[in-house]
Amino acid sequence: MNEATRAYSAAHFALELDGKQDVGLFKAVEGGDVKMDLIKYQDGGNHAPTLLRSGKPKYADIKVQVGMAMSRTFYDWITNFTRGNDDRRTGAIVAADFYFNERARREFAEAMITEVQFPKLDGNDKNACFMSVTLTPETVKYKPGTGNKIVQATGFDEQKLWAACNFDFVVDGFEAACRRVVKIDAFAIKMKPIDYQVGMRRETIKVMGRIEYPNLTFYIPEADAKAFTDYHQKTTATGELQSDERLHGSINCYDNAQGLLFTVKYAGAEIFGITHDKGDAASEDIKLAKIEMTVETMSFIYPAMEVASV
Repeated sequence: MNEATRAYSAAHFALELDGKQDVGLFKAVEGGDVKMDLIKYQDGGNHAPTLLRSGKPKYADIKVQVGMAMSRTFYDWITNFTRGNDDRRTGAIVAADFYFNERARREFAEAMITEVQFPKLDGNDKNACFMSVTLTPETVKYKPGTGNKIVQATGFDEQKLWAACNFDFVVDGFEAACRRVVKIDAFAIKMKPIDYQVGMRRETIKVMGRIEYPNLTFYIPEADAKAFTDYHQKTTATGELQSDERLHGSINCYDNAQGLLFTVKYAGAEIFGITHDKGDAASEDIKLAKIEMTVETMSFIYPAMEVASV
């Protein structure tokens, strides 16, 4: 049997962007399928069979799971997206077998990032973390693999460990109250693209829409919540925040050696809810306070450091 036609189990997924073949490896990938709506034509009042014609192609979003095994090229793309920049890339997602031989390609053009979802961070969870990133391309083409070895950047042969427990949450001016943040709920930065139809062009042009920044929810021991409670009561009483009263801060994620992996900075935040745990005389758990705040802007920042496997 020809090696190129032999059935295989895809074990590795690589990304190529703008001609660069060493962008990094995914954990999982789905989507990129092509579908077309059928258009029906019926001639007059006769009983001739209905004619069917294919409409414009629709390309499904490509969703990938990534950890810290990508290159700066990819993380800079995420940074541009979170800052609202219209950053489009052309490239390919390459599926390889267990031996890193390229078996299939999904080539895309004019792709934009439309969602980045960050996982829940929990001080009691030592499992590895992964982000979910959604790419919205204008066109996708499936091609057979070349059979060549996929290119791996130096230091990317192993997943750089990003554990859910290695993080800190900072609110400027509330550092003491944040020193024991227990958990941060998952959150996602989204953008809904706008479809723009142009004349007889078959493919739909994607135009960047408005960035939607999420609310942040974090948990601290109730013993540390007084500073936030006082702030919330003050802003609730006045009913309006001054510009210098809005909160700013960051979420920092680290590797096992406490090396900084990335930072998510937020600004213009306002606390809109504080919920205390249910009081239960039989419970031995530490009583927590759940703090919810809305943010105006958020940005992903990848540090200027050498990427190495841990």
